[in-house]
Amino acid sequence: MIVIAGAVIGALFGAFLAKKRNGKGLDMLQYAAGYAILFMIAALFITLFIHRAAV
Repeated sequence: MIVIAGAVIGALFGAFLAKKRNGKGLDMLQYAAGYAILFMIAALFITLFIHRAAV
């Protein structure tokens, strides 16, 4: 669940950032995809850390 939340938050953040920088639709899609991947990988490591610490 944390990984999916990270992807959604990253996509929203990326789209907002591109729009703030006066990007067009494709710019917003590219930023959303890039930030979604970045946040998803970070969330994956956080999930792995939580699972390792719980055992």
